[in-house]
Amino acid sequence: MTFHYSAEDIRVDDGHILRARLQKADGEWNDAEIDLNHHIGNDNGNFVWDGQGFAGSAENVHFTVEGDGEVPVLRATLFDAEGNGQDRDLNLSERIGNNNGNFEYSTWS
Repeated sequence: MTFHYSAEDIRVDDGHILRARLQKADGEWNDAEIDLNHHIGNDNGNFVWDGQGFAGSAENVHFTVEGDGEVPVLRATLFDAEGNGQDRDLNLSERIGNNNGNFEYSTWS
C-alpha cells in the first residue's frame, strides 16, 4: 500500500529522511522513518531509483502531496556533471509503501 493514504505529519528532514506517522493494520499509529539516500541517487541531474546519496548533490529538497492528495512528491534541485542545477521531482509512491506502520521500499515499481 502506498504510504501517504495511511500517514500523517509527512515530512523530509535533513534533506533525505522521510518521516511520518503511519497507521498500522490494527488502527494504531507508529512513528516511522526511511533514509531516502539509501534508495535514491542522482544521475547527472536526475533522480534515479535504486541509487544512493542523492542529497549530497541536491539543494532545496522538500516534500509535497499534490493533485488532491493523490501524489506524494519529492522535489529538489539536483546538480549535473557540469554543476548546473536541475529542478526535478519524484513520485515516492512508485516505490515507498506502508507495511503495518513502517516504511517499506520496493525494488520494483
